[in-house]
Amino acid sequence: MATMKDIAKLAKVSTSTVSHVINKTRFVSDEISERVNSAVKELHYNGPSVLARSFKVNRTKTFGMLVTTSTNPFFGEVVKGVERSCYQNGYSLILCNTEGDHQRMRESINTLLHKRVDGLILMCSSLEGERIDVFEQYPDIPVVVMDWGPMLFTSDKIQDNSLRGGYMATQYLIESGHVDIGCITGPLIRHQAQMRYEGYKRAMNEAGLTFNADWIIESDFECEGGYDAFMEMKQHGVLPSAIFVSNDMMAMGVINAANECGMCIPDDLSIIGYDDIHIAKFISPALTTIHQPKYHLGQAAVETLLTRLDHQASDTQVIQIEPTLVTRKSVKIINSNNSN
Repeated sequence: MATMKDIAKLAKVSTSTVSHVINKTRFVSDEISERVNSAVKELHYNGPSVLARSFKVNRTKTFGMLVTTSTNPFFGEVVKGVERSCYQNGYSLILCNTEGDHQRMRESINTLLHKRVDGLILMCSSLEGERIDVFEQYPDIPVVVMDWGPMLFTSDKIQDNSLRGGYMATQYLIESGHVDIGCITGPLIRHQAQMRYEGYKRAMNEAGLTFNADWIIESDFECEGGYDAFMEMKQHGVLPSAIFVSNDMMAMGVINAANECGMCIPDDLSIIGYDDIHIAKFISPALTTIHQPKYHLGQAAVETLLTRLDHQASDTQVIQIEPTLVTRKSVKIINSNNSN
């Protein structure tokens, strides 16, 4: 019967490298992995099964992730960070989409737990504020949630500083010379939507600017929602000179609606978004926005699970990722103290 030493000799690598390739415990280049896997096939190596190893160390080397299906590529960019970080750490990822269905969400959680995943990453806003009793049956499985408000179950948390991001976006518009500034929010029952709106209000208050209720519209974080919100704002009469739109998807909907109405951005209306999704720099005009480090969000979630598995930390953690401003072409500079 072939051994790891035999594989290492045939593939011309060390036995530790063979172990890393077979067990996926460390990143190994594609070329070396291919040589090792070819040697495994040639020698008909049948080492301990993954399942047997998992019982021995009480781990399956698998994480589960629950997300809400959305057209917003923000979620896909975060998942990419999670997947890559899992791969680099020798873990597999089981991804479940809820499609906004509450029952499917709970069934997906049950499915992942019954598959004996080593940890869970939850990026599903419909869970916010919910008590999930099933977690009490699996107290040893760590849970990380992303972008939620208060939770009724024990978990670590990864979040962006939405309050600071909303403040930064609005402050940039003010520094650019705008005084008539509207805001299209996400669903205000969502924590990050509320915090971005609070940031907008804080910047407006600090600058002593007046709020116009006709220029504050609540929407849904989707392109269609941004389009409809702009049309609703326009029906109220005079428009502001600038709008803070609480995510890039809605900002694209606003730009589309403004173009249909014969308006030129940024000459007639300035727009700043939030998220800095990949396509934001390719729309016309390129979107000024608040950057969220989406890959880092996903990476931080995996690292937090691994830390809890390895060290059994007693206190829950809240890891906050800081936003940054990305200036492009969708905001008009109307004073002499700033330049785009």
